[in-house]
Amino acid sequence: QVQLVESGGGFVQAGGSQRLSCAASGRTLRIYSMGWFRQAPGKEREFVATIMWSGEKTFYADSVKGRFTISGDSAKNAVSLQMNSLKSEDTANYYCATTGSNWYRPSVSAWEYDSWGQGIQVTVSS
Repeated sequence: QVQLVESGGGFVQAGGSQRLSCAASGRTLRIYSMGWFRQAPGKEREFVATIMWSGEKTFYADSVKGRFTISGDSAKNAVSLQMNSLKSEDTANYYCATTGSNWYRPSVSAWEYDSWGQGIQVTVSS
């Protein structure tokens, strides 16, 4: 079993920046990718970004491309999400997740992830 601990989050004004961090512990041997998802009230959980340990390739949702940057350390099984130019529509609970499903292609669907953090709130005020 993998345990995930997230940090960061909180309140920020529109146009500002925030950084989320996540560290995995436990059975981390078979983590192939780490990703971030978010869920706003009344909405489905949606993919934000992921980083593959294979080649450290990164992938983003169109809604955050150019504003968010995911980075990670495969040796530590840690990942960060730098969020810039935040908008009110970025307000959500953000979840860190890990998957051991795909080594060769990015995992962008929630069902592909098998371990999840508790979630951390990001509120962007306009």
